[in-house]
Amino acid sequence: TALIFRNNFFATSVLIRGRSFCYLETLTFKIATPISVMKIDRRTAIKTAAVGVGSLAITPEFLRAADGKKLFGEGFANLETLTTGEWWKRPGNNGKPAPRGRKGAPPSMNVPRDQVVAFAMYTHQGGVLKLSAQLFPLKPGEKREARLELMLPGQKWSVAARAEVHYPGWDAHFRIEDWDNTNDVKYRVCHGEKAKFEGLIRRDPVDRDEIVVANLSCNSSRTTGPRDEIVRNLRRLNPDLLFFGGDQHYRHTEHTTGWIEFGLQYRDVIRDRPTVCIPDDHDVGHGNVWGESGKRSTIRGDADGGYRYPVKYVNQVQRQQTTSLPDPVDPEPVSRKIGVYFTRLNIGGVDFAILEDRKFKSGPAGKIPKMGPRPDHINDPKYDPNKIDLPGLQLLGPRQEKFLEDWGADWTGAEMKGVLSQTAFCGAVHMHGGRNSRLLADLDCNGWPQTPSRRALSLIRRAWAVHLCGDQHLAVVVKHGINEHGDGPYGFTGPALVNTIYGRWWHPLDEQPGPNPVPDSPLPWTGDFKDGLGNKISMMAYANPEDRSDERKRADGFGIARFNKKKREVTFECWPRFCDVKDGDAAQYPGWPITIKQEANDGRKVAGYLPEYIFADGKDCVVQVIEEASGEVLYTTRSTGGRFQPKVYSKGKHTVKIGRELPNGKTLKGVQPKTKTAAGQARVKV
Repeated sequence: TALIFRNNFFATSVLIRGRSFCYLETLTFKIATPISVMKIDRRTAIKTAAVGVGSLAITPEFLRAADGKKLFGEGFANLETLTTGEWWKRPGNNGKPAPRGRKGAPPSMNVPRDQVVAFAMYTHQGGVLKLSAQLFPLKPGEKREARLELMLPGQKWSVAARAEVHYPGWDAHFRIEDWDNTNDVKYRVCHGEKAKFEGLIRRDPVDRDEIVVANLSCNSSRTTGPRDEIVRNLRRLNPDLLFFGGDQHYRHTEHTTGWIEFGLQYRDVIRDRPTVCIPDDHDVGHGNVWGESGKRSTIRGDADGGYRYPVKYVNQVQRQQTTSLPDPVDPEPVSRKIGVYFTRLNIGGVDFAILEDRKFKSGPAGKIPKMGPRPDHINDPKYDPNKIDLPGLQLLGPRQEKFLEDWGADWTGAEMKGVLSQTAFCGAVHMHGGRNSRLLADLDCNGWPQTPSRRALSLIRRAWAVHLCGDQHLAVVVKHGINEHGDGPYGFTGPALVNTIYGRWWHPLDEQPGPNPVPDSPLPWTGDFKDGLGNKISMMAYANPEDRSDERKRADGFGIARFNKKKREVTFECWPRFCDVKDGDAAQYPGWPITIKQEANDGRKVAGYLPEYIFADGKDCVVQVIEEASGEVLYTTRSTGGRFQPKVYSKGKHTVKIGRELPNGKTLKGVQPKTKTAAGQARVKV
């Protein structure tokens, strides 16, 4: 194949069955006032050319040869049966009901052909737009090709890119470089002549004082149909970012069907704003998952660590859910070539670290004694938390810990920071599954293993970041304690979107508040506690199910986090599924909203202050503070108001590093702490 780029065209010659074809295709469009330049690399150009000569057309032979029974290997014929092979002949798609089991009936995959583009989602960062489209299964005679069309300001619809539709999965992915994020741009994903899905690529809201994030997870497949009550409230609150933290569905062996079902339920809020989706255990077909760097799990319940289903299936799930994220910061696959996606995303000056807190985590079976009905559930009253915190056990793993360390020091384009992951760094739950099913400890949460959990919290604290997650089916706000109660960052675990799978409750055995309860809280059991793993937590608020048999009393719904860049505050909100947000804060779960100061994510006791540094040009700088005796980086943050006075936690000397985006412009060594007023001021030119 030969490529010639000239005058916004490429040419390629293709030899097919002894005949030569030439195909021309417009790559970019000429814009009077350029908004963005659409770069397409050689590989994409070749692929687009192949599409042009029909090489991606679907034939009956293709589908029969690629039937689900053969796609994933021996023993896995149960995977993706509703979307592979001659899928339209299967129950659920042929007019006859699909087998339900404990779940509700899935939607039919056999839709009118002008509706085959189910939904799309995107992010953009650093001049790169990444957009993923999910299609319904295609039929013989249809092309495995999707088009991304854009309507740039003052322009007509134009084709920006073409992409292959993957099989299995029926997903297509677009990457547009040199993206200008200062304008809203309409988009549509097209298939054939009639099928379209339209939305809006929002400009980056960097000029706004407040960035709003929706914290969403655990979307039960037992309750089918629309999510109108949730979508309506989300659109009214108008978040800048949607964060779906996992368990987007519970159709373990039919990810494409479950993923499309999820998309149909939430596409009217997804279509016009950046969206982060990260898979959790149920997305990859597990009840719980300890990824253990990609190994194969071989026991019932998977507590030995690793993945139950084939690598091809795991990677397909990740491709469908995470390809629209910014590129991974460290893309090397783990064992057996399972991909990774941990990365960072800046929305309007709030920099989010997106973690995979399952993939590298050690499984408990065979490593610690079994002390309950399952390797991961402990109810033995003689159990000692310290004896399960063994050397060598992993949580985030060295690669993600290194990423968090680097991310915490890099404030390029950032005024505040947050961390997004699947589950909580503690076990803030007493009852599991039933109102009277008390467990001492659950090893599925990020509170175990304890030592790497506390390392992770220390790295989050360095950035004065909050943590947002889901998974637990119980909404809580806690302040973590690493060495002492209250010395760590805040964590907000959002409620289950639809809680018909598994109930959990916060209910101390003595039914008493802990020391230092939240003043004037409507909740009886706030204050300082230890979880069942010995981790120190301060309970700020919780939303227990009142009656799981009543759809309106299951404590489901969604969370909101408001990052106020001007005040350097974060406000957590917790909204019931069937509320009306127009009723204001009174409609939230009791105990919310909760507002915290950014600097309160580091709650260590202050031993003194360094001088207040006043920056000569009045611009805000990045300030990093290091304790010289230990070499520990205490924190890195951005100043506000053109000045910053560091607080420290020991009496010894400290080093202060100052810069514009990184702490690399000026270094001040041997700075001795004093009282706040005695420390004085120092003018600094960077």
